[in-house]
Formats: sequence, structure tokens, C-alpha cells
Amino acid sequence: MSQARDMASIAVKAIDDKLGKDIKVIDIANVSVVADYFIIASGANKNQVQAIVENVEDELAKAGHHPKQVEGYQTANWILLDYGDIIIHIFDEESRLFYDIERIWRDGQDVDVQELL
Repeated sequence: MSQARDMASIAVKAIDDKLGKDIKVIDIANVSVVADYFIIASGANKNQVQAIVENVEDELAKAGHHPKQVEGYQTANWILLDYGDIIIHIFDEESRLFYDIERIWRDGQDVDVQELL
């Protein structure tokens, strides 16, 4: 398993542990040089969104991975975690519908989340 896929698996498990909703993983390696995977999920409110992000950061840190950048933590309507090979987007439900980034990256390949859990 590649390092990026390994990181994606850790992140998906961490999101799932905090009951993140509608987890999507998109393999964008063949359509962008930005990253190998986008991981997208939702939380019901600001507190849950922040709790998901904190758990993702903790679990990836245990594996020796630290974000290059984190944006949006204070407002928590869309928090972006940039780990280089993977980029994680945690939204509140309203912002996720508004930005609809799955549509923007539809040229990527959907990854079966169950394979990563």
C-alpha cells in the first residue's frame, strides 16, 4: 500500500470514529498534481467538525504525519487539512452542499471507503 493510501486509511478511520457523515475519497492522482487523494466528509455542527479534524490530526501524527497547512479551523464551516499527498476537507453540511467540491473533482476515481476502514 502506498504512503498516500495508508494516510488516507488513517484519516478515514479517524473521521469515522467521530461519526463524520458521507465520507468520500477521490483518487485525483491522474487528474492533478495537487495531491493523490481528496477526502471529504461532513459534521453536523461546528463542534463536531472541529472534533473530527482534531482526531484526524492526532491519528495521523501518531503515524508520523503532520499537516503542511490547516485552514478554516476557527469558523469550522470548511476546514482544510493539507498533508501533501492527501488533502482532507471537513465541512458543515450547509457549506458542503454550497461548495460541492465532489462535482469539481468528478474526473477523479471514487475509492470505496469500506476498503479503507
